[in-house]
Amino acid sequence: MQVFKVFFKLIKRNFGEILLYLIIFLILAVVLSSVNTGSQYSGFNQTKSRIVFINNDENSAIVDGLEDYLAKNAVIVDMKDDSRTLQDALFYRDIEYIVKVPMGFSEKFYKGSDAKLEITKIPDSISGVYMDNMIDKYLNTARIYVNNMKNISDEELISYIQKDLSQTANVNLSSANTVKEKDFSYYYNYSAYSLSAILILGVCSVMLVFNKLDLKRRNLCSPVKGRSINLQLILGNLVFAFGAWFIVVIVSMLLYKKDMFTLNGILMILNSFIFTIATLSISFLISNIIKSRPAMSAAANVVALGSSFISGVFVPQYLLSAKVLTIASFTPTYWYVKANIIISSLSQFNAQSLKPVFTNMLIVFAFAVAVLAITLVVMKQRKTVS
Repeated sequence: MQVFKVFFKLIKRNFGEILLYLIIFLILAVVLSSVNTGSQYSGFNQTKSRIVFINNDENSAIVDGLEDYLAKNAVIVDMKDDSRTLQDALFYRDIEYIVKVPMGFSEKFYKGSDAKLEITKIPDSISGVYMDNMIDKYLNTARIYVNNMKNISDEELISYIQKDLSQTANVNLSSANTVKEKDFSYYYNYSAYSLSAILILGVCSVMLVFNKLDLKRRNLCSPVKGRSINLQLILGNLVFAFGAWFIVVIVSMLLYKKDMFTLNGILMILNSFIFTIATLSISFLISNIIKSRPAMSAAANVVALGSSFISGVFVPQYLLSAKVLTIASFTPTYWYVKANIIISSLSQFNAQSLKPVFTNMLIVFAFAVAVLAITLVVMKQRKTVS
């Protein structure tokens, strides 16, 4: 096993550079874990906008009802009707919305003519859209009763409107563990960058030495058979790759203890294992193409960092454009991250829900086989040339 021992001696010589990528990844994982710990989503809490309601149409039941309705869903700020004061308050975000009811508004509304409120709001703001929807909801409900119930009294109208608008829907959370699952999916997404960089650096640093023409010729003259040398190199690459993967898995079990022993966690580990095989194949291909150490470092940065950015490791896939994702689909990292996203959201485990997960894993494995085949062709050509 002389070649196998030499393999890890060469790895040890480059251990500092490899360790740097592992430390960066672990720091990211620990920071991510500490930031999201305990951030459980418990329900929906309404945020009330600060508004000013100015009523110039006094003694109007429908306007009073509108003010009461808005008061339940917003914070009404008492402020005098002065344009400069109101504009300053809106500019400094002391208020977010101004409603002015013009004189004669209710009379026009009952007659069916064009009755408009004077609205001033922060342009393109969420609070502005929210308040517009509430006012439209109130007035549209009132319009239905006014148009279809002749001689309806103010008291009846307000009573019907309040009854209709008081209807609410209960929302129940289907899972209290959603945030936790996302946490360890982020961890495994980040591991794609770290594993890619570590494997490319490790495999290339060794193969650069063994691919030197002088050393190849010496090995051909040695008592160790060529098949034995190749088998020991393959064994060394596998041990190194799965050793790096094993460290990633162990750290995930320490950070996400209970979650990693769920079906979601087991599938995530399996997915990372298959991705490690694909990354090892890519590393082996790169090691048979590059010819210098500077090229090795450049390849590690370009392949690992580049594929991570376009595939959803650092930026979520839903934020990336369709063109970027199309390009990313030609890398195993894209399908690996896509599988992680599906796994983290699984709550039921049946053939239908697991099919897209295993499909993505199969695509990643197909990348491994295809790249390995290309590598064998490259090695054969290089052997013929040399």
